[in-house]
Amino acid sequence: MHDPQDLLRPDTQAEQRLSRRRYVLDTETLKKLVQRRAKAIAHKDSLRGRLNSVTRKLAEQRGARDQLDLDTAKELKRRVQLADEEQRAADGELSAFLLAVPNIPVSETPRGGPDDPPVEVRRWGRRPTFDFEPRDHVDLATSAGLLDLPRASKLSGSRFAVFRGAGARLERALTSFLLDLHTEEHRYIEHSVPHLVTSETMTGTGQLPKFADDLFATKVADRHLYLIPTAEVPLVNLYGKETLAADDLPLRLTAHTACFRSEAGSYGRDTRGVIRLHQFAKVELVRLCLLQDAEEQLQLLLSHAEECLQRLGLHYRVIDLRASDLGFSARRTYDLEVWLPSQQCFREISSVSDCGDFQGRRAGIRVKRGDTKEYAATLNGSGLPIGRTVVALLEQNQRADGSIAIPPALTPYTGFHTINPDGTTH
Repeated sequence: MHDPQDLLRPDTQAEQRLSRRRYVLDTETLKKLVQRRAKAIAHKDSLRGRLNSVTRKLAEQRGARDQLDLDTAKELKRRVQLADEEQRAADGELSAFLLAVPNIPVSETPRGGPDDPPVEVRRWGRRPTFDFEPRDHVDLATSAGLLDLPRASKLSGSRFAVFRGAGARLERALTSFLLDLHTEEHRYIEHSVPHLVTSETMTGTGQLPKFADDLFATKVADRHLYLIPTAEVPLVNLYGKETLAADDLPLRLTAHTACFRSEAGSYGRDTRGVIRLHQFAKVELVRLCLLQDAEEQLQLLLSHAEECLQRLGLHYRVIDLRASDLGFSARRTYDLEVWLPSQQCFREISSVSDCGDFQGRRAGIRVKRGDTKEYAATLNGSGLPIGRTVVALLEQNQRADGSIAIPPALTPYTGFHTINPDGTTH
Protein backbone atom coordinates (compact mmCIF):
# COMPACT_ATOMS: atom_id res chain seq x y z
CA MET A 1 0.00 0.00 0.00
CA HIS A 2 1.04 3.64 -0.14
CA ASP A 3 3.50 5.12 2.33
CA PRO A 4 1.32 7.68 4.16
CA GLN A 5 4.21 10.13 4.37
CA ASP A 6 4.56 10.03 0.58
CA LEU A 7 0.89 10.95 0.27
CA LEU A 8 1.24 13.84 2.71
CA ARG A 9 4.56 15.35 1.61
CA PRO A 10 3.99 18.52 -0.47
CA ASP A 11 6.76 17.67 -2.94
CA THR A 12 5.02 14.46 -4.10
CA GLN A 13 1.88 16.40 -5.12
CA ALA A 14 -0.09 13.23 -4.43
CA GLU A 15 -3.38 15.03 -3.84
CA GLN A 16 -3.19 16.92 -7.14
CA ARG A 17 -2.01 13.91 -9.13
CA LEU A 18 -4.75 11.68 -7.73
CA SER A 19 -7.32 14.31 -8.62
CA ARG A 20 -6.42 13.68 -12.29
CA ARG A 21 -8.05 10.29 -11.93
CA ARG A 22 -11.03 11.90 -10.18
CA TYR A 23 -10.04 10.61 -6.76
CA VAL A 24 -10.25 13.00 -3.83
CA LEU A 25 -7.55 12.27 -1.26
CA ASP A 26 -8.87 13.11 2.21
CA THR A 27 -5.62 14.48 3.61
CA GLU A 28 -7.20 15.69 6.85
CA THR A 29 -8.46 12.23 7.73
CA LEU A 30 -5.12 10.73 6.71
CA LYS A 31 -3.23 13.15 8.96
CA LYS A 32 -5.46 12.25 11.91
CA LEU A 33 -4.96 8.53 11.32
CA VAL A 34 -1.19 8.93 11.06
CA GLN A 35 -1.13 11.03 14.26
CA ARG A 36 -3.32 8.54 16.10
CA ARG A 37 -1.01 5.68 15.13
CA ALA A 38 2.12 7.63 16.13
CA LYS A 39 0.53 8.56 19.45
CA ALA A 40 -0.46 4.94 20.11
CA ILE A 41 3.08 3.72 19.35
CA ALA A 42 4.65 6.37 21.58
CA HIS A 43 2.24 5.56 24.43
CA LYS A 44 2.93 1.82 24.21
CA ASP A 45 6.69 2.38 24.04
CA SER A 46 6.55 4.64 27.10
CA LEU A 47 4.61 2.06 29.10
CA ARG A 48 6.89 -0.74 27.95
CA GLY A 49 9.93 1.29 29.03
CA ARG A 50 8.46 1.80 32.50
CA LEU A 51 7.59 -1.90 32.73
CA ASN A 52 11.14 -2.88 31.75
CA SER A 53 12.50 -0.58 34.43
CA VAL A 54 10.29 -2.09 37.16
CA THR A 55 11.07 -5.61 35.94
CA ARG A 56 14.81 -4.95 36.18
CA LYS A 57 14.32 -3.52 39.70
CA LEU A 58 12.45 -6.66 40.78
CA ALA A 59 15.18 -8.86 39.32
CA GLU A 60 17.78 -7.08 41.45
CA GLN A 61 15.85 -7.60 44.68
CA ARG A 62 17.10 -10.32 47.03
CA GLY A 63 14.70 -12.47 48.99
CA ALA A 64 11.13 -11.23 49.23
CA ARG A 65 10.19 -8.80 46.47
CA ASP A 66 8.67 -5.44 47.17
CA GLN A 67 4.88 -5.80 46.93
CA LEU A 68 4.49 -2.27 45.58
CA ASP A 69 6.85 -3.04 42.72
CA LEU A 70 4.99 -6.30 42.01
CA ASP A 71 1.65 -4.47 41.89
CA THR A 72 3.15 -1.78 39.68
CA ALA A 73 4.53 -4.37 37.25
CA LYS A 74 1.17 -6.14 37.10
CA GLU A 75 -0.65 -2.88 36.37
CA LEU A 76 1.88 -1.85 33.74
CA LYS A 77 1.52 -5.22 31.98
CA ARG A 78 -2.23 -4.67 31.81
CA ARG A 79 -1.79 -1.15 30.43
CA VAL A 80 0.79 -2.34 27.86
CA GLN A 81 -1.71 -4.94 26.64
CA LEU A 82 -4.40 -2.26 26.28
CA ALA A 83 -1.93 0.05 24.51
CA ASP A 84 -0.99 -2.76 22.14
CA GLU A 85 -4.67 -3.27 21.29
CA GLU A 86 -5.02 0.47 20.65
CA GLN A 87 -2.01 0.43 18.34
CA ARG A 88 -3.42 -2.53 16.38
CA ALA A 89 -6.71 -0.69 16.02
CA ALA A 90 -4.90 2.44 14.83
CA ASP A 91 -2.82 0.35 12.40
CA GLY A 92 -5.97 -1.28 11.07
CA GLU A 93 -7.78 2.01 10.44
CA LEU A 94 -4.76 3.52 8.71
CA SER A 95 -4.25 0.39 6.59
CA ALA A 96 -7.92 0.34 5.58
CA PHE A 97 -7.65 3.97 4.47
CA LEU A 98 -4.45 3.38 2.49
CA LEU A 99 -5.73 0.21 0.81
CA ALA A 100 -8.58 2.24 -0.70
CA VAL A 101 -6.27 4.83 -2.30
CA PRO A 102 -5.60 4.05 -5.99
CA ASN A 103 -2.21 4.24 -7.68
CA ILE A 104 -0.87 7.69 -8.54
CA PRO A 105 -0.67 8.36 -12.30
CA VAL A 106 2.72 9.18 -13.79
CA SER A 107 3.13 12.59 -15.38
CA GLU A 108 3.07 11.09 -18.90
CA THR A 109 -0.48 9.77 -18.43
CA PRO A 110 -2.83 11.98 -20.50
CA ARG A 111 -5.22 14.25 -18.67
CA GLY A 112 -8.94 14.43 -19.33
CA GLY A 113 -12.13 12.53 -18.71
CA PRO A 114 -14.51 10.06 -20.36
CA ASP A 115 -16.03 12.76 -22.57
CA ASP A 116 -12.68 13.55 -24.17
CA PRO A 117 -11.63 11.72 -27.36
CA PRO A 118 -9.22 8.78 -26.93
CA VAL A 119 -5.51 9.52 -27.22
CA GLU A 120 -4.60 7.37 -30.20
CA VAL A 121 -0.93 6.41 -30.45
CA ARG A 122 -0.95 4.40 -33.69
CA ARG A 123 -2.85 1.98 -35.87
CA TRP A 124 -1.68 -1.24 -37.47
CA GLY A 125 -2.93 -3.04 -40.55
CA ARG A 126 -5.70 -2.26 -42.97
CA ARG A 127 -9.33 -2.07 -42.02
CA PRO A 128 -11.08 -5.04 -43.68
CA THR A 129 -13.64 -4.15 -46.31
CA PHE A 130 -16.51 -6.28 -47.58
CA ASP A 131 -18.77 -6.23 -50.62
CA PHE A 132 -21.55 -7.59 -48.37
CA GLU A 133 -23.06 -6.68 -45.00
CA PRO A 134 -20.68 -8.16 -42.40
CA ARG A 135 -22.30 -10.35 -39.78
CA ASP A 136 -21.44 -10.31 -36.11
CA HIS A 137 -19.61 -13.16 -34.41
CA VAL A 138 -22.77 -14.54 -32.78
CA ASP A 139 -24.56 -15.03 -36.10
CA LEU A 140 -21.44 -16.38 -37.80
CA ALA A 141 -20.52 -18.85 -35.06
CA THR A 142 -24.08 -19.94 -34.28
CA SER A 143 -25.03 -20.64 -37.89
CA ALA A 144 -21.86 -22.70 -38.36
CA GLY A 145 -22.50 -24.65 -35.16
CA LEU A 146 -19.36 -23.29 -33.46
CA LEU A 147 -21.13 -21.51 -30.60
CA ASP A 148 -24.03 -22.67 -28.42
CA LEU A 149 -25.24 -19.90 -26.12
CA PRO A 150 -28.66 -21.42 -25.22
CA ARG A 151 -27.09 -24.59 -23.81
CA ALA A 152 -24.47 -22.53 -21.97
CA SER A 153 -27.31 -20.58 -20.39
CA LYS A 154 -29.00 -23.85 -19.44
CA LEU A 155 -25.84 -24.86 -17.59
CA SER A 156 -24.90 -21.63 -15.85
CA GLY A 157 -27.32 -18.83 -16.68
CA SER A 158 -26.70 -15.78 -18.82
CA ARG A 159 -23.29 -14.62 -20.06
CA PHE A 160 -21.59 -17.97 -20.36
CA ALA A 161 -20.59 -19.65 -23.62
CA VAL A 162 -20.04 -23.11 -25.05
CA PHE A 163 -17.81 -23.46 -28.11
CA ARG A 164 -17.98 -26.74 -29.97
CA GLY A 165 -16.37 -28.50 -32.92
CA ALA A 166 -14.13 -26.21 -34.96
CA GLY A 167 -14.94 -23.38 -32.57
CA ALA A 168 -13.45 -25.25 -29.60
CA ARG A 169 -10.52 -26.32 -31.78
CA LEU A 170 -9.94 -22.68 -32.75
CA GLU A 171 -9.83 -21.66 -29.08
CA ARG A 172 -7.35 -24.41 -28.26
CA ALA A 173 -5.20 -23.57 -31.28
CA LEU A 174 -5.14 -19.89 -30.39
CA THR A 175 -4.08 -20.67 -26.82
CA SER A 176 -1.20 -22.87 -27.99
CA PHE A 177 -0.11 -20.29 -30.57
CA LEU A 178 -0.01 -17.49 -27.99
CA LEU A 179 1.83 -19.53 -25.36
CA ASP A 180 4.40 -20.71 -27.90
CA LEU A 181 4.98 -17.14 -29.10
CA HIS A 182 5.48 -15.80 -25.59
CA THR A 183 7.59 -18.66 -24.24
CA GLU A 184 9.74 -19.46 -27.29
CA GLU A 185 10.26 -15.97 -28.74
CA HIS A 186 9.52 -13.50 -25.94
CA ARG A 187 11.18 -15.69 -23.25
CA TYR A 188 8.36 -15.75 -20.71
CA ILE A 189 8.24 -18.65 -18.27
CA GLU A 190 4.92 -20.49 -18.49
CA HIS A 191 3.11 -21.23 -15.23
CA SER A 192 0.13 -23.33 -14.27
CA VAL A 193 -1.46 -21.52 -11.34
CA PRO A 194 -4.47 -21.95 -9.03
CA HIS A 195 -7.75 -20.36 -10.08
CA LEU A 196 -8.81 -20.02 -6.43
CA VAL A 197 -6.82 -17.67 -4.19
CA THR A 198 -6.96 -16.15 -0.72
CA SER A 199 -8.14 -12.67 0.20
CA GLU A 200 -4.52 -11.77 1.00
CA THR A 201 -3.56 -12.66 -2.57
CA MET A 202 -6.38 -10.54 -3.96
CA THR A 203 -5.32 -7.64 -1.75
CA GLY A 204 -1.73 -7.86 -3.00
CA THR A 205 -2.70 -6.90 -6.55
CA GLY A 206 -5.45 -4.44 -5.61
CA GLN A 207 -8.68 -6.40 -6.20
CA LEU A 208 -9.49 -6.24 -2.50
CA PRO A 209 -10.92 -4.51 -0.62
CA LYS A 210 -12.27 -2.11 -3.25
CA PHE A 211 -13.76 -4.64 -5.69
CA ALA A 212 -15.10 -7.24 -3.26
CA ASP A 213 -18.63 -7.01 -4.69
CA ASP A 214 -17.37 -7.64 -8.24
CA LEU A 215 -15.58 -10.91 -7.47
CA PHE A 216 -16.85 -14.47 -7.46
CA ALA A 217 -16.15 -16.09 -4.09
CA THR A 218 -16.40 -19.56 -2.60
CA LYS A 219 -16.90 -20.76 0.97
CA VAL A 220 -16.28 -24.26 2.25
CA ALA A 221 -16.57 -24.63 6.03
CA ASP A 222 -14.51 -21.75 7.40
CA ARG A 223 -12.37 -21.36 4.26
CA HIS A 224 -13.02 -18.43 1.91
CA LEU A 225 -11.39 -18.33 -1.52
CA TYR A 226 -11.88 -16.10 -4.56
CA LEU A 227 -11.99 -17.04 -8.24
CA ILE A 228 -9.30 -15.08 -10.07
CA PRO A 229 -10.39 -12.26 -12.42
CA THR A 230 -7.06 -12.55 -14.25
CA ALA A 231 -3.84 -14.59 -14.00
CA GLU A 232 -2.10 -11.35 -13.00
CA VAL A 233 -3.33 -12.05 -9.46
CA PRO A 234 -1.55 -15.38 -8.84
CA LEU A 235 1.45 -14.56 -11.04
CA VAL A 236 2.37 -11.35 -9.20
CA ASN A 237 1.68 -12.86 -5.79
CA LEU A 238 3.94 -15.84 -6.46
CA TYR A 239 6.67 -13.60 -5.07
CA GLY A 240 4.66 -12.04 -2.24
CA LYS A 241 6.70 -11.37 0.92
CA GLU A 242 9.91 -12.35 -0.89
CA THR A 243 13.12 -10.45 -1.57
CA LEU A 244 14.40 -10.82 -5.12
CA ALA A 245 17.94 -10.32 -6.35
CA ALA A 246 18.30 -7.34 -8.69
CA ASP A 247 20.47 -9.42 -11.03
CA ASP A 248 17.56 -11.86 -11.56
CA LEU A 249 15.29 -9.14 -12.94
CA PRO A 250 13.25 -8.73 -14.98
CA LEU A 251 11.10 -11.76 -14.25
CA ARG A 252 8.91 -12.75 -17.21
CA LEU A 253 5.81 -14.79 -16.35
CA THR A 254 2.88 -16.06 -18.40
CA ALA A 255 -0.11 -18.29 -17.77
CA HIS A 256 -3.26 -19.42 -19.53
CA THR A 257 -6.18 -19.49 -17.12
CA ALA A 258 -9.89 -19.16 -16.88
CA CYS A 259 -10.90 -15.72 -15.57
CA PHE A 260 -14.05 -14.92 -13.61
CA ARG A 261 -15.66 -11.47 -13.50
CA SER A 262 -19.08 -10.12 -12.65
CA GLU A 263 -18.71 -7.45 -15.38
CA ALA A 264 -21.13 -5.25 -13.45
CA GLY A 265 -22.50 -2.34 -15.43
CA SER A 266 -22.19 -4.05 -18.82
CA TYR A 267 -25.23 -3.91 -21.06
CA GLY A 268 -26.44 -3.85 -24.66
CA ARG A 269 -23.97 -4.94 -27.30
CA ASP A 270 -21.35 -5.64 -24.60
CA THR A 271 -23.39 -8.58 -23.32
CA ARG A 272 -24.23 -10.10 -26.71
CA GLY A 273 -22.14 -13.12 -27.50
CA VAL A 274 -18.72 -13.60 -25.94
CA ILE A 275 -17.37 -10.07 -25.58
CA ARG A 276 -18.21 -9.79 -21.87
CA LEU A 277 -18.66 -13.14 -20.14
CA HIS A 278 -18.59 -14.11 -16.49
CA GLN A 279 -16.01 -16.79 -17.38
CA PHE A 280 -13.46 -16.50 -20.16
CA ALA A 281 -9.95 -17.70 -20.96
CA LYS A 282 -6.90 -15.51 -21.30
CA VAL A 283 -3.14 -15.69 -21.72
CA GLU A 284 -1.67 -13.17 -19.30
CA LEU A 285 1.80 -11.57 -19.31
CA VAL A 286 3.48 -10.27 -16.15
CA ARG A 287 6.88 -8.66 -15.68
CA LEU A 288 8.67 -7.76 -12.42
CA CYS A 289 11.55 -5.30 -12.55
CA LEU A 290 13.33 -2.42 -10.85
CA LEU A 291 11.19 0.69 -10.56
CA GLN A 292 13.69 2.68 -12.63
CA ASP A 293 13.21 0.22 -15.52
CA ALA A 294 9.40 0.21 -15.52
CA GLU A 295 8.87 2.54 -18.50
CA GLU A 296 11.24 0.52 -20.69
CA GLN A 297 9.55 -2.70 -19.61
CA LEU A 298 6.12 -1.21 -20.35
CA GLN A 299 7.06 -0.49 -23.94
CA LEU A 300 8.51 -3.99 -24.32
CA LEU A 301 5.38 -5.60 -22.87
CA LEU A 302 3.23 -3.49 -25.19
CA SER A 303 5.23 -4.69 -28.19
CA HIS A 304 4.66 -8.31 -27.15
CA ALA A 305 0.90 -7.84 -26.94
CA GLU A 306 0.87 -6.01 -30.28
CA GLU A 307 2.86 -8.75 -31.97
CA CYS A 308 0.10 -11.24 -31.16
CA LEU A 309 -2.39 -9.18 -33.16
CA GLN A 310 0.09 -8.56 -35.95
CA ARG A 311 0.88 -12.25 -36.37
CA LEU A 312 -2.84 -12.90 -36.62
CA GLY A 313 -3.26 -10.10 -39.17
CA LEU A 314 -5.87 -8.26 -37.09
CA HIS A 315 -6.42 -4.52 -37.62
CA TYR A 316 -6.07 -2.63 -34.32
CA ARG A 317 -5.08 0.63 -32.70
CA VAL A 318 -3.18 1.61 -29.52
CA ILE A 319 -4.78 4.03 -27.04
CA ASP A 320 -2.93 5.84 -24.25
CA LEU A 321 -5.53 5.83 -21.47
CA ARG A 322 -6.37 9.07 -19.74
CA ALA A 323 -5.79 9.26 -15.97
CA SER A 324 -9.52 9.15 -15.22
CA ASP A 325 -9.82 5.81 -17.05
CA LEU A 326 -6.94 4.01 -15.34
CA GLY A 327 -7.56 0.83 -13.42
CA PHE A 328 -7.15 0.99 -9.64
CA SER A 329 -3.61 -0.46 -9.57
CA ALA A 330 -2.22 1.15 -12.72
CA ARG A 331 -0.24 4.35 -13.04
CA ARG A 332 -0.17 4.17 -16.84
CA THR A 333 -2.06 1.96 -19.31
CA TYR A 334 -2.17 1.36 -23.03
CA ASP A 335 -5.28 -0.26 -24.46
CA LEU A 336 -5.17 -2.30 -27.65
CA GLU A 337 -8.45 -2.01 -29.51
CA VAL A 338 -9.29 -4.39 -32.35
CA TRP A 339 -11.63 -3.53 -35.22
CA LEU A 340 -15.03 -5.25 -35.21
CA PRO A 341 -16.72 -4.93 -38.63
CA SER A 342 -20.20 -5.71 -37.28
CA GLN A 343 -20.03 -2.75 -34.91
CA GLN A 344 -17.95 -0.54 -37.21
CA CYS A 345 -15.71 0.49 -34.33
CA PHE A 346 -12.66 -0.50 -32.31
CA ARG A 347 -13.19 -2.54 -29.13
CA GLU A 348 -10.72 -3.22 -26.33
CA ILE A 349 -8.92 -6.53 -26.60
CA SER A 350 -5.92 -5.97 -24.30
CA SER A 351 -4.75 -3.61 -21.58
CA VAL A 352 -1.05 -3.24 -20.86
CA SER A 353 -0.32 -1.55 -17.55
CA ASP A 354 2.58 -0.23 -15.51
CA CYS A 355 1.73 -0.48 -11.80
CA GLY A 356 5.02 0.96 -10.56
CA ASP A 357 5.77 -0.33 -7.06
CA PHE A 358 2.09 -0.12 -6.03
CA GLN A 359 1.52 -3.89 -6.07
CA GLY A 360 5.06 -4.56 -4.85
CA ARG A 361 4.27 -2.62 -1.68
CA ARG A 362 0.91 -4.29 -1.14
CA ALA A 363 2.26 -7.80 -1.74
CA GLY A 364 5.58 -7.18 0.05
CA ILE A 365 7.81 -7.93 -2.96
CA ARG A 366 11.25 -6.39 -2.44
CA VAL A 367 14.43 -6.25 -4.47
CA LYS A 368 17.90 -6.36 -2.93
CA ARG A 369 20.41 -4.20 -4.73
CA GLY A 370 23.77 -4.00 -2.99
CA ASP A 371 23.11 -3.10 0.64
CA THR A 372 19.71 -1.58 -0.03
CA LYS A 373 16.22 -2.93 -0.56
CA GLU A 374 13.39 -1.43 -2.57
CA TYR A 375 9.95 -2.50 -3.70
CA ALA A 376 9.66 -4.27 -7.04
CA ALA A 377 7.75 -2.75 -9.93
CA THR A 378 5.10 -4.90 -11.64
CA LEU A 379 3.59 -4.75 -15.12
CA ASN A 380 0.85 -6.81 -16.69
CA GLY A 381 -0.92 -7.21 -20.01
CA SER A 382 -3.26 -9.50 -21.89
CA GLY A 383 -1.56 -11.48 -24.55
CA LEU A 384 -4.40 -12.19 -25.47
CA PRO A 385 -7.94 -12.98 -24.24
CA ILE A 386 -9.06 -16.06 -26.13
CA GLY A 387 -12.76 -15.25 -26.58
CA ARG A 388 -12.39 -11.67 -27.80
CA THR A 389 -9.60 -12.70 -30.15
CA VAL A 390 -11.85 -15.39 -31.63
CA VAL A 391 -14.52 -12.69 -32.09
CA ALA A 392 -12.08 -10.53 -34.04
CA LEU A 393 -10.83 -13.48 -36.11
CA LEU A 394 -14.34 -14.50 -37.08
CA GLU A 395 -15.51 -11.01 -37.97
CA GLN A 396 -12.41 -9.73 -39.78
CA ASN A 397 -11.94 -12.96 -41.78
CA GLN A 398 -15.54 -13.70 -42.76
CA ARG A 399 -16.59 -14.30 -46.35
CA ALA A 400 -19.84 -13.65 -48.15
CA ASP A 401 -20.88 -17.34 -48.01
CA GLY A 402 -20.44 -17.46 -44.22
CA SER A 403 -17.10 -19.27 -44.27
CA ILE A 404 -14.17 -18.10 -42.15
CA ALA A 405 -10.54 -17.88 -43.28
CA ILE A 406 -7.94 -18.91 -40.71
CA PRO A 407 -4.76 -16.78 -40.53
CA PRO A 408 -1.62 -18.59 -41.72
CA ALA A 409 -0.03 -18.27 -38.26
CA LEU A 410 -2.80 -20.44 -36.80
CA THR A 411 -3.13 -23.15 -39.43
CA PRO A 412 -0.29 -25.30 -38.01
CA TYR A 413 -2.27 -25.37 -34.76
CA THR A 414 -5.79 -25.79 -36.14
CA GLY A 415 -4.95 -28.26 -38.88
CA PHE A 416 -7.30 -26.39 -41.24
CA HIS A 417 -7.29 -23.07 -43.09
CA THR A 418 -11.03 -22.57 -43.53
CA ILE A 419 -14.18 -23.08 -41.47
CA ASN A 420 -17.05 -23.75 -43.85
CA PRO A 421 -20.54 -22.29 -43.35
CA ASP A 422 -21.76 -25.65 -42.00
CA GLY A 423 -18.90 -25.88 -39.46
CA THR A 424 -16.83 -28.40 -41.39
CA THR A 425 -13.20 -27.52 -42.12
CA HIS A 426 -10.63 -27.92 -44.84
